[in-house]
Amino acid sequence: MSKAGLVITAVILEGRTQAEVAKTYGVSKGWVSKLVARYHLEGEAAFEPRSRRPKTSPAALDPATAERILDLRTRLATAGLDAGPDTIAWHLQHHPGHRVARSTISRHLARAGLVVPEPKKRPRASYIRFEATMPNECWQSDSTHYRLTSPDGSPGTDTEILSWLDDCARYALHVTAHPRITEPIVLTTCRESLAEHG
Repeated sequence: MSKAGLVITAVILEGRTQAEVAKTYGVSKGWVSKLVARYHLEGEAAFEPRSRRPKTSPAALDPATAERILDLRTRLATAGLDAGPDTIAWHLQHHPGHRVARSTISRHLARAGLVVPEPKKRPRASYIRFEATMPNECWQSDSTHYRLTSPDGSPGTDTEILSWLDDCARYALHVTAHPRITEPIVLTTCRESLAEHG
């Protein structure tokens, strides 16, 4: 139950004074009295919080301008011209009192269903993870650069690590280190892996 509900219940059902309830719940006496008066007028509806939405929206797009935007969109599209928000804004600038932001025009066109949505990102459902379904069905090869450390702690020689992995089981089939990986080394390690795990 909301705090308003607790306050109303304490005053109406428990019969406690408004001052006592205000002190107990850490609220003002005026607020308690407003809640009790609202309960007497509205009944159970007083337990629910009221909307905080403003009663008026002076910055909202007036219906005449909204209709003008839709009309311009239709006329420009039927004429085969660009009918985007920037073009509509340019046309509206030439009529006195019709200065509307591009974002407002875009929002209004989308709300009217005149814009085909284009997702900014590719949905995750469209990603197809490349992964073998059975062990030993597909292998992959990776190389990693690593700098060895000397026994005294100083940086040592550069090394490249070549590994062959089973894509399904993620099992390391063959791992070797080389000063530099070349094509003959890749072919040799591939043949060795095939001979051993084939």
